[in-house]
Amino acid sequence: MDAREYLNQGYKLDQRINSKLEALSNLNDLSTKCTATYSDMPRNPNRGSSRMEDTIVKIIDLEHSINDDIDRLVDLKRDIIKLIGAVKEPELQMLLELRYVCYKTWEQVAVEMYYSIQHIHRLHDKAIAEIDKLLAMREKEME
Repeated sequence: MDAREYLNQGYKLDQRINSKLEALSNLNDLSTKCTATYSDMPRNPNRGSSRMEDTIVKIIDLEHSINDDIDRLVDLKRDIIKLIGAVKEPELQMLLELRYVCYKTWEQVAVEMYYSIQHIHRLHDKAIAEIDKLLAMREKEME
């Protein structure tokens, strides 16, 4: 996995969490819109659970999935921050943190660092080369 792929994992996982949170919100909205059905016919005694129970179980499962993803995101961000901290130049660290930890756009990074976008891209290329070296060293240590 190259540096860009590695650093972008956090953003992708964050997007997935946001998507699941939106789905959870929709499920919660649906669960509050329940309607009662009245009938003089007796209920089926073999039916074990109600629709409401099924919905609640699905909501709880989705909440567990979101919590697992959040735990993975926290661990991943911690590792990314540690890796970025190993870059020697503070300017490159700041650029990488703004982009891959705070998920800022290139324009926002340029404004915050008081550089042109072209210069930000040059610095980014240099920073990515550093991260590639660090990842290669990490892989050698794991062998």
